[in-house]
Amino acid sequence: MTRSTHRPRRTAGVAALGLVAALALVACSSDDGDDGATDGGTGGGGGTIRIGIKFDQPGLGFKDGDEYTGFDVDVARYVADKLGYSEDQIEFVESPSAQRETMLQNGQVDMIFATYSITDTRKEVISFAGPYFVAGQDLLVAVDDTSIGGPEDLDGKNLCSVTGSTSAQRIKDEYATGTNLLEQPGYSECVTALTAGTVDAVTTDDIILAGLAAIPANEGKVKVVGNPFSEENYGVGLPKDSDKCQAVTDAINAMLEDGSWQKALDDNVSASGYEPNADLNPPTPAACE
Repeated sequence: MTRSTHRPRRTAGVAALGLVAALALVACSSDDGDDGATDGGTGGGGGTIRIGIKFDQPGLGFKDGDEYTGFDVDVARYVADKLGYSEDQIEFVESPSAQRETMLQNGQVDMIFATYSITDTRKEVISFAGPYFVAGQDLLVAVDDTSIGGPEDLDGKNLCSVTGSTSAQRIKDEYATGTNLLEQPGYSECVTALTAGTVDAVTTDDIILAGLAAIPANEGKVKVVGNPFSEENYGVGLPKDSDKCQAVTDAINAMLEDGSWQKALDDNVSASGYEPNADLNPPTPAACE
C-alpha cells in the first residue's frame, strides 16, 4: 500500500515536468515561426521585425536621414502594429527590386512592402499576401502637355525610364515603335530630364509617378496622364509558405475597412492630383494559398 500510494505522486511530478517541457517547446516553436522575425511570433514581445522597403521612391518608400515615409511604409507600419510590433520594433531594410526574393529566402527580411507585383514566377519561390494596391503602367508628362494621352502617342517623342526597366521597351515594342528611349539611373533623374524638356514623358507604375509628381519641387510642373495600360497587383512579400500570410491579410482588410488605407494614400500621393484606378481599388486581398 505504501508503494502504491507513493508512486502516483512521482508520476504526477514527472507528468508536471513533462507538461512544463512541452509548453516550453510549444513556446519555442512559436518563436521560431517561418517568417524569420527576430522574435518570430505575431506579437512584438520585445523583439523586432525587419521590413523591406524601397529607399528611393518618394511617396511610396523613401528614406530621408532617419525618417521613412511613403504609402508602402504606412501600410507596413499598420500591418506591423496589427502583428504586435510597435514603431520602435520595426527595422526598415532597403530592398532593391533585383534582390527581393533572395532577401526573403535568406531571412534578411521578414516581409517586403516595395511596389512588389504579385506574379506566378515569384510565387514559385516566395509567398504573397494582398494585394494592398493595384497600380498600372502610365506616363508622366509636363503639366501643360495635351499631346500625350497614352503610349500610342509617343511615336517620335523622347521617353525616359530607368536602366534595366522593361517599361519603356514595352511601349516601343507594343505601342509606338518610333519612340526614342532614354535611360537614366533613377526616376528622379528622369523627372529632371522631363522638367528640363530633354524628354517628353517618363514611364513606370502610375503610383510611383504620382509620388514623384507630389514632391514639392515638382508640384505644378508635371502630371500623371491617368491612362494606365497594365495591371500591377502590389503584394506583401513573405517567405515561401509563411504562416503569417493570414494575419497579414487580416491586417490589410482592417486597414481597408477603417479608412487608414485611404488616408495613407491621400497623405502620400494626393498632392499630384493622382487618382488610382477606381475599378481595381481599393483592392480585395486574395485568400492565402
